[in-house]
Amino acid sequence: MRSFLFGLGLGIGLGVLFAPMSGEDTRENLGERASDLAQSARESYEQGRERIQRGVEQVRTTAGRAMNQVRTGTEGVNL
Repeated sequence: MRSFLFGLGLGIGLGVLFAPMSGEDTRENLGERASDLAQSARESYEQGRERIQRGVEQVRTTAGRAMNQVRTGTEGVNL
């Protein structure tokens, strides 16, 4: 991850130095890209959070079923 961020920073820096656009256009472009990156990060965070919540709910459901089976003694009973 550190290498990726270093490469990202280096790429942005070189892009600013060699950009054919004016300073104002470059700043606007960088602002838009930063906004897009932030939005993408928020979406990824929300997706991960939802996935974890679903996993926790599945674990709770499975644990509840197992506890019920232990309480009632139905596990492994074959009649």
